[in-house]
Amino acid sequence: MLTVEHVSVERGKTLVLEDISLSLAPNRTLTVVGESGAGKSTLIAAILGLAPCTSGQILWAGAPVRRCGPALVMQEPRSAFNPVLSLRRSVMEPLTARRARLDDNRLKTLCDGLEIPPDLLERRPAQVSIGQAQRVGILRALIGAPPLVLFDEPLSALDAVTQKHTARLIADLQRQEGFAALIVTHDLGYAAAFADDIAVLRAGRIEEQTASRAFIDAPQTDYGRILRDAAFSLGALERVA
Repeated sequence: MLTVEHVSVERGKTLVLEDISLSLAPNRTLTVVGESGAGKSTLIAAILGLAPCTSGQILWAGAPVRRCGPALVMQEPRSAFNPVLSLRRSVMEPLTARRARLDDNRLKTLCDGLEIPPDLLERRPAQVSIGQAQRVGILRALIGAPPLVLFDEPLSALDAVTQKHTARLIADLQRQEGFAALIVTHDLGYAAAFADDIAVLRAGRIEEQTASRAFIDAPQTDYGRILRDAAFSLGALERVA
C-alpha cells in the first residue's frame, strides 16, 4: 500500500505541497484532481523521490517507494521517448536498467491489451500518432510489472474519442495486473468514471478525499462543489457516463 504521511514540499522559499496525507491500496485507483498550479505534478515528483520532502514520509508497504520500482506514464507521450530509438528499445529501457530479461509472452499480452500491433514497436516516436505513442508509454510503464503506476495527465494530449478508449484500456489492464494507480488530472469526468477515490488538491493542500461516487453526489467542501458543478455545466461528467 502507498502511504503519503503529512508530506510538505518546498521550492526555494515557496511551500508547494503542505501536509499532504493520502493512501492507496493495490488494484485501486486514486485520482487527484485540481486546477493548474495546484501541485499535482509536484506530488508525483515527491512520490518518485524527485522532489525532496521538507517534512513527512512516503512509503510503499512500509518501505521507501523506490524499492517497489514505481512506473510513470507522462503527459506528452512523444517527449517521453528518445526520438532516435525504436519504440521497442524504449520499451526495453526499464528492464535493461534492472538487468531483467524480456518475457515475450508478457510483451504480447500487454500489446494485445493495449491494441498495439507488433510492427508498431519497430517505428520511431515521430512515426506514430499521439494516441499510439501514449499506449506504448503505458506498455513501457507496465512491462516490468510494477505494483504502483503513476499517471501524470495521461489523456490530456489526446482527442476526446481516443481519451475515452485509452482510459478503458488502462482500466481493463489494471483489473488484469492488479497494480495501484495514482492519476493526477484536471479532468473530473475521467476521475468520476474510472477512479475508486477522488482527492481534491487546491493550492498545495488536500481539500477532501472520498469515494468517487460520493464526491459526485455530494462534495464535502465548497471548492469541491465548484469543481463538480463546473464539470456538469461543461458536460464532462455526462460524456464519460
